[in-house]
Amino acid sequence: MPKFLQRDRSQPFLLPPDMRDWLPADDLAHFVLEAVERVPMDSFQVNERGTGSAQCHPRTMLALLVHCCANGIFGSRRIERATHRDIGVRHVAANCHPDHDTICTFRRNSFDAVSAAFPEVLPLAKEPKPLRVGTASVDGTKVDANANRRNGIRHDRAGELRERLRGGIEGLLDRAERDDADAASEPQGLPEELKRRETPKAKLDKARAELKRRAKARAECERKVEAREQREGPRKGKRIKAPAEEPRDEERINLTDADSSLMRRSRRHECRQACNAQAAVDADGSQLVLGSRVSVSASDRNELVADVADVAAVPAALGAADRVLADGGCATGSEVLQLEGRGVEVLVATGAEGQRRRHDFRPEPPPKPAKEPRADWIKAMQERMELPENRAHCRLRRQTVEPVFGIVKQAMGFRQFLLRGVEKVEGEWKLVTLACSCRRLHRLMLA
Repeated sequence: MPKFLQRDRSQPFLLPPDMRDWLPADDLAHFVLEAVERVPMDSFQVNERGTGSAQCHPRTMLALLVHCCANGIFGSRRIERATHRDIGVRHVAANCHPDHDTICTFRRNSFDAVSAAFPEVLPLAKEPKPLRVGTASVDGTKVDANANRRNGIRHDRAGELRERLRGGIEGLLDRAERDDADAASEPQGLPEELKRRETPKAKLDKARAELKRRAKARAECERKVEAREQREGPRKGKRIKAPAEEPRDEERINLTDADSSLMRRSRRHECRQACNAQAAVDADGSQLVLGSRVSVSASDRNELVADVADVAAVPAALGAADRVLADGGCATGSEVLQLEGRGVEVLVATGAEGQRRRHDFRPEPPPKPAKEPRADWIKAMQERMELPENRAHCRLRRQTVEPVFGIVKQAMGFRQFLLRGVEKVEGEWKLVTLACSCRRLHRLMLA
C-alpha cells in the first residue's frame, strides 16, 4: 500500500511559526533587511506629531520596495498582493499588509531615502572581498515612458486646436447667455460641454508654454556658445544659427508626460516614447551601480560630466573613480577636458563598437576612405587608444555596464516607468538600480 505525507491543511500550528525558518539562510530577503537598516532615519518623511493611525516603519517600506523590485514586482497593487502570497515579501513586510495607495505614496515621497541608500549599501561590498572603486563605466539606455507616443503634438498643430477649442467655448458661452434670457430653457448640459473643451484647452496651453520655455532656454545656451566663440575665436565645424526664442513649428511635446520624448535605441529600431536612463557602473570586477540618473535628451552627448558627478556620492572609504570609460556617443571635447582637469582619465571609443560581428559570414563591405577628425581632442584620444592597455580598459565597458542594463530589463523585467515627470522618473530609476546592486552584492557575498 503506498505511503503519503500528511496533507491535513486544517491542522493548526502547535507553536507560533517563525517565518525566517521558511526561507533559506542565503535568501535575498535577509540581505535586503540588513542593508536597509543602514539608511538614516532623517532621510524619510515621518509624522513627528504622532497623530492619526500608526504608520508602517519607513525602513520596512523601503525594504519592501527594494525586495519587490529585485524580484520583478513593480506595481503597487502587485506588491500589495505579494504581501499575502509571497513568503519572502511577507517576511520583509513583517507580516503587515500595506495597501497599494500607501505603497504608491511612500514610493513618491521617499526618493531622498533611495538616494541615501546608495552610499550606505556599497560599503557592504568590502565584507566578501576588498572593494576599491577606480574605474567607472558610463552608458545610457532607453526605457519606455508611461505615455503613448500618439499623445504627442506639434507646436503649430497645438495652436490650431487651441483656436478651434476657443471658438467652441465662446459659442457655448453665447448659447448660455441666450438660454439665461429664455426662462423656458434648460441649460443643464452646458457645464459638461464646457468641461469637455476646457480640459484639452488647458493641456494645450500648458504644452505651448513648456515649448516656449524650452526655446528660451535653448536660445540662452546658444548665446553663451556664441559669446565663447567671440572670445576664443572661430572654431571648426558649422556655425550656429542666430538664437530664436520662439519654438519651431515641428517641435513636439507629449501631453501625458512632457518630460519624455521620441527616442530610439539605434537606427535599426523604431521610435518610442521613452526616457534616457543613465548609469555609472564599477568596472573593476564588482559590477555595482555607483550612480544613476535620467536625462530628457534622446542622445547621450553632453551627459558624461553629469553621470560622473553622481559617482562622487560614493563613500570616500571605497575610493574615487580615477578613470571613466565611455563610448563615442557620450563625450564631447569640453566634457573630456573638464574631467581631465579634475584628475580623471577619460577613455572614449572613437570608432564604432560592434559594427561587425566577430564571426560574420556576410561579404566584406567596400572600404571607406578614412576621414580626418575635425576636433583636436578626437585626434588625441585616437593616439591614446592605440595603446594596448587602453584598448583593454575600454573593452571593459561592454562587459560591465551593458550586462547591468540586461539584468534590469530581462532578469528583473523593468521595461517601462510607472511614474511621470523627470524628477519622479529619476527616483524610480534610482530605486531599480539600487535593487539591481542589491542582487549583485548578494551574489558576491555568496560566492
